[in-house]
Formats: sequence, structure tokens, C-alpha cells
Amino acid sequence: MGTITIDSDELKNLIKETFIDVLTSRRDLIEDAVLEAIEDIGLGRAIEEGRTGEYIDNKDFIEKLNKKIKTLK
Repeated sequence: MGTITIDSDELKNLIKETFIDVLTSRRDLIEDAVLEAIEDIGLGRAIEEGRTGEYIDNKDFIEKLNKKIKTLK
């Protein structure tokens, strides 16, 4: 296999064109990444808001969770 020589400007343009091609042809990848980032931010905020420093017994938590699930059905 031979060696290919490319200068930095050509490489930069090639990478730029490839990146643009991927963005236009695979929009789903970008949409998924943005959606996941938004969900992560929301989860992080929910965790921060939910921190009270107060804890309940694991058994009590499971009971409350099961009651909530039953009311949703």
C-alpha cells in the first residue's frame, strides 16, 4: 500500500466536508445526541431538586412506589 501526503489545509477541508456530510445524511444521530443531553440535564435537575438530606427506609420506599404504580394502572 502506498503513502498519501496531504497538507493541513486539505486535511481540514476533507474533515469539514465529511462532518457536514454526516450531519446532513444522518440527522438522526444528532437528534438522538441532543435529546439524550436534554434528558440528562433534566434528570440532573430532578436529582438536585429532590435532595433534601432526609432518607426513608427502603421498605417504606418500595411500599410507596408500589402504591403509586397501582394508582397509575
